[in-house]
Amino acid sequence: MKKKIVSSLLAITVLATVLAGCSGNSNSQNAASTGSNTAADGDTAEPAGEEGQVINIYSFNEELRNRITAVYPEIESTSEDGTTSTLKDGRVIRWIINPNQDGVYQDKLDEALGAQLSVADDDKVDIFAAEIDYVVKYTDADIDAAMTLEALGINPDTDLADQFEFTKTIASDQNGVMRASTWQACPGVLVYRRDIAREVFGTDDPVEIGKKTADWAAMKTTAEELKAKGYYTFSCCDDTFRTYSNSMSQPWVAPGETVIKVDQKILDWVKDSKEWMDAGYFDPAVSGQWNADWFTAMSSSSKVFAFLFPAWAIDTQVKPNWDGEEGSWAVTNAPLSYNWGGTFVLAAEGTDNPGIVKDIILALTGNQDNLTIISKKYADFTNAKSVMQAAAGDDSFASDFLGGQNPYTYFTPSADSIEMAPLSAYDQGCVEQIQNAFKDYLKGQVDYDKAKENFETAIRERYPEITEIQWPE
Repeated sequence: MKKKIVSSLLAITVLATVLAGCSGNSNSQNAASTGSNTAADGDTAEPAGEEGQVINIYSFNEELRNRITAVYPEIESTSEDGTTSTLKDGRVIRWIINPNQDGVYQDKLDEALGAQLSVADDDKVDIFAAEIDYVVKYTDADIDAAMTLEALGINPDTDLADQFEFTKTIASDQNGVMRASTWQACPGVLVYRRDIAREVFGTDDPVEIGKKTADWAAMKTTAEELKAKGYYTFSCCDDTFRTYSNSMSQPWVAPGETVIKVDQKILDWVKDSKEWMDAGYFDPAVSGQWNADWFTAMSSSSKVFAFLFPAWAIDTQVKPNWDGEEGSWAVTNAPLSYNWGGTFVLAAEGTDNPGIVKDIILALTGNQDNLTIISKKYADFTNAKSVMQAAAGDDSFASDFLGGQNPYTYFTPSADSIEMAPLSAYDQGCVEQIQNAFKDYLKGQVDYDKAKENFETAIRERYPEITEIQWPE
C-alpha cells in the first residue's frame, strides 16, 4: 500500500516542487512509524482506535466555524472569542483562522502540514478549508496532503449523491478521486439596491430590473441611466472579473507545467473595464475589493447600485456592511452566468481524529436537513440539488434582508448553467496579481505594456518556479 504525506518542515517548497511537475517521493517509512491512517487507491483506512482530545481546524475566515457550529450536534459551547468549541464529551475544537489575502493562510497551513509528522497528536491538523482558487493544490494525489473521502469512510456515490456534479469534480484529484467536500455551490447573481432602482427606474421589482441586466449590452444602457442620476453601476472593475474568468478556456497553469498562460477572456476584461472606467460606471473612490473602500460601497451612504455576488457574499459582505433599513436589497439575474468561490473541506493526512473528522464532514456537507438549516440561517446556496430545487419554490426561504424575496428562485436556475473554467493551484495568486497590475493601467497611471511587465514581476516573486508567462497573440 502506497503511503504518502507532506513531511518536509519546508512544506511550501515541497508543494511548489510537486506542482511544478516533480512528483515527490513519499515518506512511507515515517508515515508508517507514526501509525498514519493513510489509504490510497480507494483502500479504506484501518480503524483509528482511541482518538485525540483536540481537533484542529484551519480556515481563512469565520464562515466554516459558523456553519459547523450551526449543524454539528456534538458541539456544546463556543468561547466568546471564537477560538475554541467544547464538545459534549469534553474534547475541544481549536479554530485556527488566518487571512486569505496575499497567500497568508496558505503559508500558515503549509507550515502546519509540513510539521504534521513531527508534532504531538493534539497539535496535528485535522480539518482544513481551501477555496476554489487553490483547492487543487491540496487535492493533488502526488502530495497526499488530504485523505481521500473513501479512506475516511465516506462513499461519495451514496453519502454525497445529492451534490452538484461540478462541485464533486472540483473536489477530486487528478485521478477522479474525491479528497474534499463542500456544503455550498456558488452560482452568482446581481445584488442591487432597491431604493436606487426605484429612483432611477421607477421600480425595484426583480423581474423588471432583470430585463435591464439581462446581458452586457443591456447593462451598458442601464449604466448610462444610473450615471445620469448620479449613481455608479458597480463599485470597481474587480466586481465584474469573475464573469470573465469563469469563461476561460484553459487553466492559468496546466498540470505538470511551469508556464502561466493568460487567457483571452482576461484581456477582454481589461478592455471592457477600461471602457467602463472611462465612462464613469465605476466608483472612483473604490480602489478594489476586500478593503474599507469596498465595504463602504455597500453602506447606505454609497452611490453604488449593484454587486455581482454569489449567495455567501450576501451574508458575509453585504449584510454586515449595510447600515440602512432591512429589506433594502434584492437579487436578479446577472448579465452572464458565473460561479464565484466555494469553500472546500478536507481531512488532513495524518489526523489523529479520523472518526470525528468524518462525522463533521458528513454533518456539514452530506446531511440534507443540515444543509436546509444552513440555507435558511445564512442564505447560503447549499450543495444539495433536491434541497435547492425545493427552496426555489418554498416561501419559507424568503429573506427579510432582501425585502421578503426568495433568492433561490434566481440562484437555483443559475447553478444548472455553470460551466467551470479549468482550475490550477496558481489561481489565487494569478487572479490577485492580474487585477493589481492592470488597475494602474485602467486608472491611467501606467501604460498597457508596463501593466503586463508589472504582472510578470509580481508573479515571479510569488511563484519562483514559474519559468514563462505567455500572453494571447
